[in-house]
Amino acid sequence: MSAAASPAPSLQDTRQTRHKDAGRLIARILLETGAVNFRPQEPYTLTAGWASPVYIDCRRLISFPRARRRIIALAKDQLERDAGFEVFDAVAGGETAGIPYGAWLSDALDLPMLYVRKKPKGFGRMAQIEGTFKEGARVLLVEDLATDGGSKLTFCDALRSAGADVSHAFVVFFYGVFPGALKSLEEAGVTLHFLATWWDVLEEAEAQHAFPHAAIEGVRDFLHDPVGWSERNGGRGAGA
Repeated sequence: MSAAASPAPSLQDTRQTRHKDAGRLIARILLETGAVNFRPQEPYTLTAGWASPVYIDCRRLISFPRARRRIIALAKDQLERDAGFEVFDAVAGGETAGIPYGAWLSDALDLPMLYVRKKPKGFGRMAQIEGTFKEGARVLLVEDLATDGGSKLTFCDALRSAGADVSHAFVVFFYGVFPGALKSLEEAGVTLHFLATWWDVLEEAEAQHAFPHAAIEGVRDFLHDPVGWSERNGGRGAGA
């Protein structure tokens, strides 16, 4: 009697596998380009006040054409699978690190490009958004990374105030550890799309022996308890 055939993978399983594969590839790119920093003994302080033993510099990728083309290809593929083909009318890069990614992705998606400032410029038209779009245009917000989602809400509010419909944002890298980041965006009606998280980077860094064992274990401790780790190392804590 022949063994029962294995069940076919579900759509959700297939999607998770694709996302996992993309995450590991992005992690490899980030490690190869020197964008990843592990420093448990000398923590970084992030913009939102969290203390972190890890820091990522996606701005470095503007100097690596082959790497950035691969990232944009993966981003295009993911957005078309998870959001749709005809769901955006324009792409807006967030000042400043999101502007090059917005430009590359708008070109890949064949859509007009905008960029949005953190606050209105203090002269001329006092514009906060550069470029032009029609009232109700469906705009994809693009930045390089997200820690706790705060800057995304600022940019989304600016775009919405100018008449855009913003329900999707994309980042290359999402920290994926601090509480409430996705919830705050979901409550604002924004779905965040991303290619990789720190868990992907840790897995790839460990496989490559990219950092000393003590540094990798220090980062693992952080990822399992980011808020407690931050508080113990002089950063923002649970009550902040």
